[in-house]
Amino acid sequence: MIRFFTGHPTIANLLMILFLVSGLFVGPTLLRETFPRPKPSQVEISIAYPGARPEDVESAICERMENALDAVTGIERYACEARENLARGLVTMREGGDFQAFVADVKSEIEAIPDFPDRAETPRVRALGLTDFVASVAVTGPQSRTDLKDYAEDLRTRMLRFGGIPKIDIRGFSTRELQIGLNPFALQQFGISVSDVARAVEAGSIDLPAGSLETSTETLLIRVAEERRNLAELSALVVRSSTSGGQVRLDEIATISEGFATDDDVILFDGKLAAIMDITKTQAEDALNVIDSLKAFLAQEQLVAPKGVVVEITSDATSVVRDRLTLVVVNGLQGLALVFLVLWLFFGFRFSFWVAMGLPVSFMGGVALMGFIGYSLNLMTTLGLLIVIGLLMDDAIVIAENIARLREKGRSALDAAVEGATQVFPNVLASFGTTAMIFGSLAFLEGNLGAVLRVVPVVMLFVLMVSLVEAFLILPHHLVHTLEATVKPGGTRAKVEAAINYSRERLVGPLVDFTIRWRYATTGLALSILLVSVAMLAGGYLKFTAFPELDGDTIVARVLLPQGTPLERTEQVVARLQNGLNTVNDELTPLQPEKAALVRHVTVSYGLNRDAFETGAHVVTISVDLLPSAERISRPDEIMELWRDKVGNIPDVLSLKYAEATIGPAGIAIDMHLLGDDLGQLKAASLELQEWLWQYRGVTSILDDLRPGKREFQIRLNDAAGPMGITAAMVADQLRSAYFGTTISEMQVNGQLLEVSAQFADAARQDFRRFDEFTVTRPDGSYVPLNTVADIEIGQGYSRINRENGIRAVTVQGSIDTRIANANAIVGDTLARFVPGLLAEYPDISIEIEGQNAEAGETQQSMLKGFVIGLIGVFLLLSFLFRSYVEPIVVMMIIPLALVGSIFGHMAMGLDFSMPSMLGFVALAGVVVNNSILLVDFVKREHEGADTVAEAAAKAARARFRAIFLTSLTTVAGLMPILTETSLQAQILIPLVASLVFGILAASLMVLFVLPGIYAILDDFGLSTLAQERKAAKAKAKIASD
Repeated sequence: MIRFFTGHPTIANLLMILFLVSGLFVGPTLLRETFPRPKPSQVEISIAYPGARPEDVESAICERMENALDAVTGIERYACEARENLARGLVTMREGGDFQAFVADVKSEIEAIPDFPDRAETPRVRALGLTDFVASVAVTGPQSRTDLKDYAEDLRTRMLRFGGIPKIDIRGFSTRELQIGLNPFALQQFGISVSDVARAVEAGSIDLPAGSLETSTETLLIRVAEERRNLAELSALVVRSSTSGGQVRLDEIATISEGFATDDDVILFDGKLAAIMDITKTQAEDALNVIDSLKAFLAQEQLVAPKGVVVEITSDATSVVRDRLTLVVVNGLQGLALVFLVLWLFFGFRFSFWVAMGLPVSFMGGVALMGFIGYSLNLMTTLGLLIVIGLLMDDAIVIAENIARLREKGRSALDAAVEGATQVFPNVLASFGTTAMIFGSLAFLEGNLGAVLRVVPVVMLFVLMVSLVEAFLILPHHLVHTLEATVKPGGTRAKVEAAINYSRERLVGPLVDFTIRWRYATTGLALSILLVSVAMLAGGYLKFTAFPELDGDTIVARVLLPQGTPLERTEQVVARLQNGLNTVNDELTPLQPEKAALVRHVTVSYGLNRDAFETGAHVVTISVDLLPSAERISRPDEIMELWRDKVGNIPDVLSLKYAEATIGPAGIAIDMHLLGDDLGQLKAASLELQEWLWQYRGVTSILDDLRPGKREFQIRLNDAAGPMGITAAMVADQLRSAYFGTTISEMQVNGQLLEVSAQFADAARQDFRRFDEFTVTRPDGSYVPLNTVADIEIGQGYSRINRENGIRAVTVQGSIDTRIANANAIVGDTLARFVPGLLAEYPDISIEIEGQNAEAGETQQSMLKGFVIGLIGVFLLLSFLFRSYVEPIVVMMIIPLALVGSIFGHMAMGLDFSMPSMLGFVALAGVVVNNSILLVDFVKREHEGADTVAEAAAKAARARFRAIFLTSLTTVAGLMPILTETSLQAQILIPLVASLVFGILAASLMVLFVLPGIYAILDDFGLSTLAQERKAAKAKAKIASD
């Protein structure tokens, strides 16, 4: 087939065009998104239970949900969070299940629960992971909060009509409602209860059809049109009337206003009241098309927006995708240029052009295969495309160098091309097979981190497959015509050729002879260096982290105050944080290029703290958009440290965490779960664990999720209640109506559908004295003070209670300064030195590790398992190729020896070893054996003209020097633009590329100077195939002489 494609005038070019056109056609159709979308596996269940404490929610909702879920098959894990007024369950499906059927089973079992409390609302069951965040839009202006919400809703409607913007959610507002604030004194004066008002409003505001009247000439519809459509009509509603004509209207006993259920979730953008519109997409939409549509709409909107209204994008998750695609193009072109330059120095322009042409051809063919499989263009698939740039040329260079070598020996151009490709075909195919074995094993990485990483080797394998076809079927055809026109090298090429020959004969050759002569010492030294490097990694001298630290463009401060803290106090804390931030901005802005302002935008989100898992007036998050990383000098951790110093300690703050906005799937640095039944023991164990963790240098925050809730009045009826006909249910109902409120109905007001709620007015609900004066209505309509029939005590429960797989759980989470501390080392040391004593003290408690360590551990185990399987496959393949059980081991020894380069390369660049680093090394294992295979094969060929295997090994090393030097140089040249890249997008790439570049450099040195000696040692013990052949020849000669 090689001869057919090489000699045919058109077929090789047609195949090349097919690859190029396929890639150019398929590439623009690939969906573009941030990260590979994992298969959905989680179902959320939320059940509102208004007025209930977390303890009540746990027993009445969570435990019943857990019992029902026992009937669902395929559950890997389920958790339930009981908080005030709400239960939230999260059910995770085992990998490999039918998700649609799983969602249906969960929904069916939850909806079939018969004994939920009467006040519990209908369960809501929804699948998670079906949408992806695209961007946020901030809307600010001079309007009131209600007008701002109206404008945002109108904007949302017009966005959806514009097209290309699939889903929009608005934040910054609670439920909009008509609030009937009742005067308790007026109610008592007229003998009216909150329930009476609710019934009167519901009965007096209706719009219902009542049939029809059919006459001989027409049919008339009958409708009761008594619906109140504005505040004035509602105010005039008669609540009570008497036979004597007396009436009590609603405005005589209440103040009626339009507003929001709470002000706890207000959002400020650059100090102004804001609505935040979150744009999301489904799996079918392209993220960059969505953001382009959004920008086009906003450009139009700015022209027609009311005066003072500003609408702008605040968080653009797609910018990293666009930047990464730009990075692929720029680094691809740079890598191609460098590879071409290296080849030109050795082979000339035309020869180098056709060898380098394999890069775009293979690239486009790989993109076409991605489209066929259904992959998208995301941060990880583009990572695979970027890395493979440096690996693409190996096969082509090996073939081209062999063809050039045969041509130099006097073969015709066609014969040199055909024979040169055919000669190395078995070994190059075996080399590809070893690469495929390793890369293929990585396609089954497990865990959330594995689901993100495993697309990288698959994409690389796609491109390398096309590269193999191009190298054997297309490249030789082009080189025939090039070799026919080859002229004797001159100028720079002649000097380079002379330098290579000099290096081979005067430097490399003698050094190879020396290492072979002292082969045992050389091999021992190489193994000693390997052991030292592994010890540095295992001993923590080179730190390990799950995911590399990424310098983002957003930092946050998350505040947690005690439950019940009023909004005014939270606003004071925010003001102190903003003052500190302003000071930081003033100090660091002059240090930035062109003195550009460091802080671009500040968003304050009240009622939000993702670390505390709580909502309310006592939590707030301040999000700061910084100058883009490529345009600033200051790093986020330096900015946060200075911000922390300027703010100082705030006495009543339970937790103040400064952090970067999450980029990537790394997980939480410290995430430990304590499981048991006794909340008191769990809290005590949690406090001891937190105290231990705080001792580590670099820990910046530690917090658990079992915290005191709001203080509460606990009311118990005394002996006086019974004779008066007062029951606990009556007291609870009246207190609930007065202080929690009653949602009466919905009312259409000025085109808006609003809930109507009735409760005591704010002045009454916020006054302790009014509570002391609260009266209970007896069955006969008379009143009695609450404190007469009940004893009132002040108590306090928990703000939330978590359950995991049917057991109560307390989560201890922490963050670290990665410049000082290492999460893996902290958790490992805690498990070794502290946890055994803790479990001995609390034998009824168990502990589980989640977060970075769990994610990395699960992926690490699957990577190790796949790596071992891949190595077994490599051994079987090489054993078949070499017809030996021992020689494959010699070839594969280069894999651990390459680790030396990866480890020392990370240390030289100041990088932590991470999961991308491991992925780079495992990928390296599939590449570095290629030169080993060819070297061993050349040793066997050179043996025919050598007296000893040692001499043959020395000749083989000299013969392979140029090819090894070239493949290493082109790989480094192709990857060097990424290794030296300073942008945010390259930070995730650099550890992986460092493993490859430094590993390949180390492996090349080992192949040239260590592997020949190892093969000679193998022959010393009579274990090489050459030794076996000599023994067989001697035995045959002896038999013949006998």
